Order: sequence, then structure tokens, then C-alpha cells
Amino acid sequence: MKYDMYDEILQQPRSLMETLKKEKSHMDEISNELCEYDKIYLIGCGSSLSTCYSVRDAINICYDMDIGIFTGYEFLYHKKIQDKNSIIILTSQSGETADTLAALRKAKKYNLKTITITNEAASTMARESDDVILTHCQRENAIVATKTYINQLLCLYYTLFGVYDDEFSKNILKDLEKLPKVTDELVNETEEENKLLAFEFKDDDMFYCMGSGPNYGLAYKLAMTMFMEGALKHACPLYSGEFRHGLIEKVEEGVPIVFLEADLPGDVLTRKSIEFCEKINAKSIIFSMKDYSNLNRLLSPFILVIPLEWFIYYLASYNNKDPGSTRHIGKVRY
Repeated sequence: MKYDMYDEILQQPRSLMETLKKEKSHMDEISNELCEYDKIYLIGCGSSLSTCYSVRDAINICYDMDIGIFTGYEFLYHKKIQDKNSIIILTSQSGETADTLAALRKAKKYNLKTITITNEAASTMARESDDVILTHCQRENAIVATKTYINQLLCLYYTLFGVYDDEFSKNILKDLEKLPKVTDELVNETEEENKLLAFEFKDDDMFYCMGSGPNYGLAYKLAMTMFMEGALKHACPLYSGEFRHGLIEKVEEGVPIVFLEADLPGDVLTRKSIEFCEKINAKSIIFSMKDYSNLNRLLSPFILVIPLEWFIYYLASYNNKDPGSTRHIGKVRY
């Protein structure tokens, strides 16, 4: 039996192509506009929040851009707004996320410019924002965001790296335009190996997820929305540099740890953590950028998410779980 998530994994290359085709010039305009602001706030929840983490860490490895990240309700309740020369970029697949919508309305109250990245043109957030970047994914049904995640990440990378006019950022943008083809190859080439990997780990119930720089955002998504929502497995994300501040006392023989590695500056700590885990016979699951693509390493979340999607899809399937369904989401309103 195939679940909705299966088809939506396959649809990612086409959706990336459509988003670039229809939004590229609009994103160029927004990049030029962002230069006028002193601070950028990125706001999202769940998978959308993870894209904010990834792009912030990718940008700040290279540039000193003032980026603040909040979940929707943290921005609503805890952010004292004093910096008037700020712009708010809100991320929501549905455009109806209550938390993020509340943050949007607070920003509007303070007359801050708002831009929403969403997949739904008719959504409340699209209507109420000053500007909208659409991800052209058609409807996404599975709770484990696949095509909306990768397209949302594309829009954030494209607009924020587009702020800079140097050769490095220009090359990043060129690599982003290669993603439809690269993603198509990965979707077709990584299914079988991760189907086998999922069978190996189908009986494990707890996973730790580690990454450095932009891969922390992907580790966050992997733990929070892929393992817990999709596969109904316990999971915890952390920066590679935090391994020895807590997890090192918990990890032991047989404990599964997913490492996301791309030879980024902070991955010296990822590799040290891998070495330690191998010495004590923990179950190290290593996803390395070099095994999949030669695009710029800062784009590793785009690359590594594809094999991870197949791993999660089959991990859920082997346990007779639909990775696109929910049990309790929507039952609690606040």
C-alpha cells in the first residue's frame, strides 16, 4: 500500500521547477527590498520553523545579517517590539497556522512590513500580509511536509542570499536553480537503500538527531515532524556542538543517533561525536552530503532531506503507520 507521502516525495522536483519559474523575479524584487531593513524576523512553526533555522545558520556562516527567529506565539507573547526598521517573513504551508497568524497580526499592529511564504494563495495569511511568495506545490496532504518544506526552504535561501551581490551568493543562487534536476536524481536513486535502512531500525523507538549549521534546522525537522509526527517515534534534535553537554551521558550501546554531515565548519564536532559513538557501539546513522551531491555544502538540507524522507516513509510503513496521517493534531486549540 502506498500512502500520500510517497507521491508527494516524487512531486518535489516538479514543484521546485514551478516555484522557480513563477516566483524567481518576485523573489529578486524582495531581495532588493530587504537591503533597506536593519533586522529580519523569521517566524514559523514545526517544519516551517526548521526552514528558518536552516537559512539563518547558512547565512550567518558567511554574512553578518541580523536575523531573529520566533515561533508564532513566542513572537506574540514575548517579543517587545522596539526596532521599527524591521521586516517580518512568516512561513506557513497552509497559511492558516494559528500561531503564525497571531504573529502576523501583531506585526501589522506595529506597522511592520510583512511577507508570507505559503502554499495557499487564498489563505488568511496570504490575504493579510503585505506581500506573498507562493510555493507552487499544489495540495499537500501528508502531515510530514515534503514538497512544501523544500520549496519553502528554497524561497528563504533565494531571497536572503539574494540580498548580497558578491560572487559567493551568485553561485549559491545558481546552485539553487540546479535543485529540480538534482532532486529528481536523488528521489529516484535513494529510495531502495533507505527502505532497507528503515527495515533495520523499524523496532527502535528513540532516535537522536544531530547536525551543525544549517543541518541543525533539518535535524529539528527530522525529530519534530518526521520521526514524531510521521513515524510516531520518540526523537530529539540538537546541535552537534551540544553533544557533550547532555547527550554524551545518555548515549550508549544500541542507541540510534542520526548524524547529518556536510563538512561545514562545525562538522568537526559532528565527526568527533561520530567517533565517540562508534567506540561505544551506538547505532550511528550517518547521512553525508558528499555521498549525494557536489552542490555548495550550505545547501545540504535540500540534499539530505530526500534520503531522510524515504527512511521515514518506510520506517512508518513497516510499523503499519500512515506517515501522512495524524492522531491528535487539531484536537487541541489554543
